[in-house]
Amino acid sequence: MTKFKAYRIFEEDGKVTSRFVDMQLDELDPGEVVIKVAYSSVNFKDALAATGAGKIIRRFPCNGGIDLSGTVEDSSDPRFKAGDSVIATSYDIGVSRDGGYAEYCRVPADWVVPMPAGLDPYSAMVLGTAGFTAGLAVARMEHDGLKPENGPVIVDGATGGVGSVAVDILAGAGYNVVALTGKAAETDYLKKLGATEVMLRSDLDLGKIRPLGKETWAGAVDNLGGDILSWIASTMKTGGALASIGLAASHEFKTTVMPFILRGVSLVGIDSVNAVMDVRKNVWQRLATDLKPRHLDDMAASIAFDELPGTFDKILKAQAKGRTVVKIGG
Repeated sequence: MTKFKAYRIFEEDGKVTSRFVDMQLDELDPGEVVIKVAYSSVNFKDALAATGAGKIIRRFPCNGGIDLSGTVEDSSDPRFKAGDSVIATSYDIGVSRDGGYAEYCRVPADWVVPMPAGLDPYSAMVLGTAGFTAGLAVARMEHDGLKPENGPVIVDGATGGVGSVAVDILAGAGYNVVALTGKAAETDYLKKLGATEVMLRSDLDLGKIRPLGKETWAGAVDNLGGDILSWIASTMKTGGALASIGLAASHEFKTTVMPFILRGVSLVGIDSVNAVMDVRKNVWQRLATDLKPRHLDDMAASIAFDELPGTFDKILKAQAKGRTVVKIGG
């Protein structure tokens, strides 16, 4: 039986370790669809999992990688046939089931998304979970009434994966996007993606967050949590929509009910892991059409599979920008 390469995460002597190994198909988790992986990506969650910096992995050993794209090698489900181009992200992939950091992956058919026209395996992984999360946030905020004419939309953590995609797709959809970042050197990058203004976190006085501040934002995409989220909530416009996506700064959120009961602000929680398939397909379709980022190449760095271990520390230390795509099979 043909062996293939995988990047596998172990727990040994109470510590999380990860390394390349050789595997065979019958060692993979059960499922109806075997995918020959072309590309994966590196998300913050992947870095936490592979290094043990976060308690992400729920079953050891496990192939890392919460994202993958490629072609169907074999399927016992009639919805898919050999040669189909597909995407699989989130659910339990790379957490408690073998993930995309391997030349082959086997997953339940219910977790597989057909590749929409307008995307290919590479561009799908420039997006990956980060892009899907950003697209889901925009769709949810629009459902709650967000329109370009309502006013500016702020995106924090703007140079990260979700932030970069969010800036691009919002600007492309006609929104006035303000990018909030801690990296002054990336101002030109963010403006190239479409930000009309770049704000620096160091310019904010987070020690004096009022229950209700000046009405400023019609929409917001928050990747950070903590005091930044508290400040954004207090400065939302009446009827505004605030999408909470991440906790890169803190899992805590200290605020009052005033923005929500006196200004009718919607706080929208974005859960990309458990999104139902109908929603998942719709968002991927929009990411291939009206919400397709215009600057995928500018926000993406591509690495070889062998280079994967060297990326995790950069991701955890916020030294990377945009998206990192891993060429597994190509």
